[in-house]
Amino acid sequence: MLRPRFALAALAVTVLALSGCSIKRVERIDPNSVTDLSGRWNDADSRLVANAMIAQSLESSWARDYAAANGGTPPALIVGQVRNRTMEHIPVSTFIRDMERAFVQSGAVRLVASAEEREELRGERADQQTNASAETRARMARELGARYMLQGEVQAIEDQEGRERVVFYQVDLTLTDLETNVRTWVGQHKIKKYIQSRRITP
Repeated sequence: MLRPRFALAALAVTVLALSGCSIKRVERIDPNSVTDLSGRWNDADSRLVANAMIAQSLESSWARDYAAANGGTPPALIVGQVRNRTMEHIPVSTFIRDMERAFVQSGAVRLVASAEEREELRGERADQQTNASAETRARMARELGARYMLQGEVQAIEDQEGRERVVFYQVDLTLTDLETNVRTWVGQHKIKKYIQSRRITP
């Protein structure tokens, strides 16, 4: 009698365990598709900001004006801090990297390494002075100084009533002449979202 009861109990435990399991399905989708799940900042927002800022910055005359005044040499630019002033986690580097790539591919701007990147590069260059052959080592004090710095911030305003919520994002970027502190370009892009949470009735 004990063995059938034990088997029945084991079966009951197994059924309960399986009933609590969930099935997860993963599907690869187009990276350019718009997929909104939570209503928070996502890759689509980052892409919208990048496209808008790239168009605004490259259509402006600052790079052409500099090149015209300097024998056709394109200006050198460094990316400074782009601060996230929202309560959300927004990886601003995603749209900044898109902008950097567009700058380089356009040929209208020379992009220099950031402060963090320069530290690693300088370490490698210093190591080469001791360990690399004279023919292949990178020379010291040959860095290109940036003439312009790109900075900015992301802000958000949120309003909620019941199951309805509106989130407004504003991204501001500025380009400043490092020699004169004059702002040569100001870019802005706004995103407004309406999020409605519906109650699911059985």
